[in-house]
Amino acid sequence: MRVLSVDLGTSNTVAVLSAHGRPPRVIEVDGSATMPSAVFATEDGGLIVGRDAERRARLDPSRFEPNPKRRVDESTLLLGDNVITVTDALAAVLHRVAEETTRQLGGVQPDEVRLTHPAQWGTVRRNVLLSAARLAGFSCNLVLVPEPVAAAAHFASFPDRALGNGQVLAVYDLGAGTFDCAIVGVGQAGFVVLAEDGLGDLGGLDVDQALLEHVGRQVSNKDPQRWQHLLRPDTTADRRAQRALHEDVRAAKETLSRHPQTEVPMPEPFDDVLVTRAELEGLVRPTMLRSVELLASVLRSNGMAPEQLAGIYLVGGSSRLPLVASLIGEQLRVVPTTLDQPETAVALGAHHVARDGAAMWTNDIRPTPVAPTPAQPAPVAQPGYREPDTVRTHPVVLPQQAPQPAAPGSKRNLLIGLGAFTAVAVIVAVVAVVLRLSGNSPAPSASECFQPGAKDDKGFTSCLRNLAGSVPEKANCAPGWQRVMPGLRELSGTVVSCSIGNPNEGTQIVYTQLDSQEAAAARADLLLSFNGVHSNRVEADWTGNGLSGSYRAVTGVEFGTLVFTVDDRPLVGMVLKPNPDRKLTPDDLADEFEKTVQPGLA
Repeated sequence: MRVLSVDLGTSNTVAVLSAHGRPPRVIEVDGSATMPSAVFATEDGGLIVGRDAERRARLDPSRFEPNPKRRVDESTLLLGDNVITVTDALAAVLHRVAEETTRQLGGVQPDEVRLTHPAQWGTVRRNVLLSAARLAGFSCNLVLVPEPVAAAAHFASFPDRALGNGQVLAVYDLGAGTFDCAIVGVGQAGFVVLAEDGLGDLGGLDVDQALLEHVGRQVSNKDPQRWQHLLRPDTTADRRAQRALHEDVRAAKETLSRHPQTEVPMPEPFDDVLVTRAELEGLVRPTMLRSVELLASVLRSNGMAPEQLAGIYLVGGSSRLPLVASLIGEQLRVVPTTLDQPETAVALGAHHVARDGAAMWTNDIRPTPVAPTPAQPAPVAQPGYREPDTVRTHPVVLPQQAPQPAAPGSKRNLLIGLGAFTAVAVIVAVVAVVLRLSGNSPAPSASECFQPGAKDDKGFTSCLRNLAGSVPEKANCAPGWQRVMPGLRELSGTVVSCSIGNPNEGTQIVYTQLDSQEAAAARADLLLSFNGVHSNRVEADWTGNGLSGSYRAVTGVEFGTLVFTVDDRPLVGMVLKPNPDRKLTPDDLADEFEKTVQPGLA
């Protein structure tokens, strides 16, 4: 069995191969364990990747994209005078990996390719990755592995780091483009993600930018006009100088992870700048502190204390910054762990992930809870989708141990790890529900729904709350739909997304309020179109909560979609339900809507 694992990162790509019964090994591309994820568009429309792309960028930086993964939500890239799709750019990077792997295997392809991805990626982004892999020439079985699951698998692969059933590991992943943290638990089936969060505006590239600005403050007064040309190049010569400066700044940052000081070479007429580790840490401490505070918040929101963790595992190249470990120790009183090279941990860990198992999300892990403070909000489970038959998400299967008893009265629509609510809080919540359902809060008029309106803590306006009915009381709801469909961030309107049950197997609901009936009708058509064109559909009317409208339901290979609208209000609801075995019918989806989602249900 020839298995290839690929971690296509923002700045670098790592590939690991296991073949002929030998242990997994990192594939060196162009003589290095990490290959830059960069692409360069030639004048004839071809794409060059890796270090060759970086070299060509010195000739014409306008044709260069160093971080195509960071632009996964965009459809196209303008490189020089060429318009390149993001999928093609990522496919070019994967194709280079495929070429080197095939060469080392004597001309044959691997039997299976495992592609890692951030836990926050929804269906749209994951499909971009899958399409890129197919375009790259991988015709074998493709398996998707969430990055925190792979990282936890790598951690547990060391004999002295083995984890038992019920134990929980925190994964702190600071890459070039983003920061992600996850709580990963060990259940009967293996490793599963209990909770996750991240910062899209924090990564190694942001550290580079902070250091560049610091250097600029030291030298720009010598020739302000020349410095502005470096920051905003107009000519090829200026773009070359800017590219060289960015590389030197990045190299200086990496050197400061090993040494207390270094110099940044500067283009003429500026003098070289001496920078110290203390200066760099002073620049990025506030932003690094945000990442540690987010990890602490995720733990608190799930009723866990740092001392309950089996460890905090650092992965991602930027986690090499000594400040990261220092801040975690200061804030959480836990010494974090790094094993091997943090850049290769995810790709190596993907090899320890079982080929069969449960999805990456579960409600079956029950670590000992710590009651959260009342100020802490309840966590929101990330919606996810089960992939088609040839694409699965997997936990790593560990030796079976005795199951932990389930907490009495647990509810599957809550992430396990929540602390128990106090009796007073429960009574208050019940009273609030009764008051709402008994009509003490009057329903908004149709005219009120054509205005944005105030939002509650979950993002609901009074009109959306009226449409949602009882759903918010039995689901995890949060503003926006980035966790459901990250590629739709450009769409307008007030949006709230909810998850009922296990996010990888349960039902996802998206509520939208727009400013006109026409916009609502157009949005309904658009949402339904994501499942393709289907002759087999169900259409019917519905009433409830003083509202009336109609719904349409269709099912596809990966999921079923039901879209419902209101007759006299610019409101749209969408129900998504995974269809892993392809047995879901539009009638099934209509039944689901009428039993659990339709407004007015008790």
